[in-house]
Amino acid sequence: QAQPVESGGGSVQAGGSLRLSCAVSSNACMGWFRGPPGKELEAVASIYTRDGSTYYSDSVKGRFTISQDNAENTLYLQMNSLKPEDTNMYYCATDARERCEIWTMTYYGMDYRGKGTLVTISS
Repeated sequence: QAQPVESGGGSVQAGGSLRLSCAVSSNACMGWFRGPPGKELEAVASIYTRDGSTYYSDSVKGRFTISQDNAENTLYLQMNSLKPEDTNMYYCATDARERCEIWTMTYYGMDYRGKGTLVTISS
């Protein structure tokens, strides 16, 4: 397993959309986190690839969608209706764990972690 590589970050106005991509081999549990570098990060979305179950934090539910393209070895995070408070570094991480609910996950507890991509939302 190589280190995940995120892309797709950028600057958009509030109400806009962005799609983040993460080049990474498939794993049982794959997720997106956000937060400042060096701090404990917030898990915002995860997908359990064995059955396709997805989980979202309350702060992004209904606005963000996590998906995986196994053939392309890519994990996505579609972000719609963006708000200034969504501004942050976003990180991709994967793990072989069988439990993938976001409340069970910490970024530094994942086996494979990316270096992040910056998302900036202006009001």
